[in-house]
Amino acid sequence: MNKKYHGNLEASSVGNGVTATTDVKGSAGYVAIERVTGTLNGRKGSFVLQHMGILDRGTARLTVTVVPDSGTGELAGLTISNFNINIEPGGKHFYEFDYTLPNPR
Repeated sequence: MNKKYHGNLEASSVGNGVTATTDVKGSAGYVAIERVTGTLNGRKGSFVLQHMGILDRGTARLTVTVVPDSGTGELAGLTISNFNINIEPGGKHFYEFDYTLPNPR
């Protein structure tokens, strides 16, 4: 996967994912890892996101988190909470998340 982020997070990412489907319509799973490199509210660095998604007969559950201690540069110590992906018709994705950066700039 190759992504571009725009907004408070101006970055690009590269990653890999694996999906599994079942014989039951609407049931599947996926995992992915992506390294995000750029700026978050002007702070430069990179970090790794870990995704884990489950589709259980049409009901989706998603967890996306920062791999502990993966932040570099001014993003060292980054943690993310309340991560949501909003998908528009046509497939465009919007990410919304709360984050904490413990060390001052």
